[in-house]
Amino acid sequence: MLAYFSRALGRSDLALDLTAETFAAALLAVRRYQPTAAPGKSWLYTIAHNRLIDAVRQGKIEARAREQLGMQALRLTDDGEAMIEQLIAHIDARSVLELVEELPGEQREAINARFVKDQGYGEIAAELHCSEQVVRKRVSRGLTALRLRMARQSDAQR
Repeated sequence: MLAYFSRALGRSDLALDLTAETFAAALLAVRRYQPTAAPGKSWLYTIAHNRLIDAVRQGKIEARAREQLGMQALRLTDDGEAMIEQLIAHIDARSVLELVEELPGEQREAINARFVKDQGYGEIAAELHCSEQVVRKRVSRGLTALRLRMARQSDAQR
């Protein structure tokens, strides 16, 4: 989550704020969470994506969810910022893109449409001339394959 925000914003202090706000918002919304075939991580990233869009539109990070939970704002020291940068440096975006390119065509197409182009399932289904359920299954299978490949890659690097 922190890497996602850091790449999007280019500032680790804002990334840290948005990460905290995302988890606080998730804690507040957990009672309304409805498990689906998609992993809970997808739900969390949806919250994160919405927080990021709101922050960019408003030009600031909202702290409502953190304040509702009584959470204090985190203060980032120089050491903390350096540590965040180190963590993010270990995530190689190119290798993820390469793994996406290795997916079967239908899964690759669905993953790119959903996460790179940020299209909704209905929009993707219309574009691919199939049902939303088929698109959801392709995305789910693609994400599962990516997770397995990334885990294998991580194990090989150890």
